[in-house]
Amino acid sequence: MTNDPRGASREAEAKAALERVKRDSETVLGSSMNRAAQHFSGADAPDGDRIELWGRRIGRTLSLLGVVVLAWWLGHQLKVW
Repeated sequence: MTNDPRGASREAEAKAALERVKRDSETVLGSSMNRAAQHFSGADAPDGDRIELWGRRIGRTLSLLGVVVLAWWLGHQLKVW
């Protein structure tokens, strides 16, 4: 780091540019998969509450399983497969 105000300004500008590149280069699928992984891992549960964490994980996994089963059943009823 430098004490020069211009150097500090350029450094802040460079960091901002790197953050924009990182954000803009993220793929849609990668971003969605990351959010889904955080959602199903229960990352939004309160800290230190293991029951809440595992309850969210189990509930979200069962809901995903339910959606898959219902989609299969709908496809079977419509004679798609």
